Amino acid sequence: MGEEFYAIIKLISGEEIFSLVSVDDNDGETVVILQNPITVKSFVYNGNPLLKVKPWVELSDEDIFVIRFDKIITMTESKNKKLIEVYHNYLDDNDDDSSVYNTSGKVSVSQKMGYISSVEDARKKLEEIFKDLKES
Repeated sequence: MGEEFYAIIKLISGEEIFSLVSVDDNDGETVVILQNPITVKSFVYNGNPLLKVKPWVELSDEDIFVIRFDKIITMTESKNKKLIEVYHNYLDDNDDDSSVYNTSGKVSVSQKMGYISSVEDARKKLEEIFKDLKES
């Protein structure tokens, strides 16, 4: 098996995949081994550039896929640190089938991080609780 590297692959079907790959010669036939392949779509929401990341094969529980070399139009090694970071963040975030990442590197606060309400809303709720305790 060859050396592993991150690559962007364009298939003859038109799909674009990002994955950690290695190239192997299997009985005289060249194959590409994909580890956790994903598809990445970029879009802009509220003026922010975002990336939507999904598994390449959404219904499979497998992590490794093999593609024959003749099914690939082009493959290029990617050393884009942000894209590799998004890839690893997606892999670490296994509880979702797809994820959205801000390409600027800024992280939005979410309920997953513990965000429940704004400071103003929390202050009002705490004041109400305090008033109720005083009145009891």
